[in-house]
Amino acid sequence: MESYRTIRRAAETEFVEKRSRFIGAARPVSTESEAMEFIAERRKIHWNATHNVYAYVLRVVQVQRYSDDGEPQGTAGIPVLDMLLKENLTDCAVVVTRYFGGVLLGTGGLVRAYTKSAKLAVETAEPVEMVMCCRAVIKCDYSQYGRVASLIPACNGVVTDTAYTDSVEIEFVIPRDMVDFLKKELTELSSGGLEAEVLGEEFVPF
Repeated sequence: MESYRTIRRAAETEFVEKRSRFIGAARPVSTESEAMEFIAERRKIHWNATHNVYAYVLRVVQVQRYSDDGEPQGTAGIPVLDMLLKENLTDCAVVVTRYFGGVLLGTGGLVRAYTKSAKLAVETAEPVEMVMCCRAVIKCDYSQYGRVASLIPACNGVVTDTAYTDSVEIEFVIPRDMVDFLKKELTELSSGGLEAEVLGEEFVPF
């Protein structure tokens, strides 16, 4: 099964550590230009912040980038990137903004604060598994509808639309590695009378 982990949506969190204000923001991105636009947006919003630290990971081009943005080397950008890698997340960017509160945190304190801020933002953005699926459709008689409708989830599929006319047309997504099993079960169920027509492939959150 081809899959990857990313975040479902954009999110922002905030906490204060020894009077320093840390604002973590996470967003799904699929290209480097999207990541840089997000970073630029956060810098514009928090133009007067002491630091705007970032990290992002991209799946297709296999890019991993980070910036300490003036914090001591290894205390900010790398901890944020490490958090993304440890969570096995990709196609996402995180920006942690810091407003210095006048109290030094020390090397260890900075690492912990930036890691915490990034992790809170990611958790709020809802990590999700994206699975390569086939989008397919089955047309059946009303007398067969109940059995077909229960077969799809039994094969890890998810119904996305159902049209009721002179027959029933069920559109659904199913993990690609379950398609052959579904077709076999469908053949046995209908004695070869029903088929699943594959419309295409796409990544779907599971």
